[in-house]
Amino acid sequence: MSEAHAPVPSPSAVIFDLDGTLVDTVEARIRAWLTVFEQEGIPADRSQVAVLIGLDGRRLAREVAETAGVSLAPGRDERIDARCGDIFAELNARPSPLAGVSGALARIEAAGVPWAIATSSRREQVAPSVEALGLARSPLIVDGSHVEHAKPAPDLLLLAAKELRADPATCWYVGDATWDMRAATAAGMVPIGVTSGAVDASALREAGARWVIASLADLEV
Repeated sequence: MSEAHAPVPSPSAVIFDLDGTLVDTVEARIRAWLTVFEQEGIPADRSQVAVLIGLDGRRLAREVAETAGVSLAPGRDERIDARCGDIFAELNARPSPLAGVSGALARIEAAGVPWAIATSSRREQVAPSVEALGLARSPLIVDGSHVEHAKPAPDLLLLAAKELRADPATCWYVGDATWDMRAATAAGMVPIGVTSGAVDASALREAGARWVIASLADLEV
């Protein structure tokens, strides 16, 4: 790891966020949200949206609208989230894996540690990003369609651990957003922050990260 940290148990499994952790998609996410808010006539700025990336999309829509003093009619948050997903898909035609990802996954597999992806993204948004990883076989993926409450609720993470038959208390959850760290803490997992997204190391630590690394090149199991 790239910084000193208190000892933690070796992982029974490693679960990853997707956007901004494995794949370089955060900028496309931000642009998609800013575009949909402009279309909807809801004031929003980049700094406001950037720190909300990784949050359940419906909640993100509600929080931005509330800050702008806009009351969303029932179901409008869902429609905004869906439209944002369509815009994101257009912007994310050729995503790229982030630095250190292939090596980290190779080390995890060589150690015999199972791993999975747990992302708040909608199912239809996940495939291009996972394909960009160039994996030999498809990983276990738990996406926002699998649970009622996405991050920062722990449901996605707990379902991934269940599918991996792993004890959440000895799982690592690796993510780039404060919502990832909060979800991991709520799930009783070890939260590991990576500064490859839209927030810095101090924000990740304040949200509960046990370790903070610069890239997945620093991830050792």
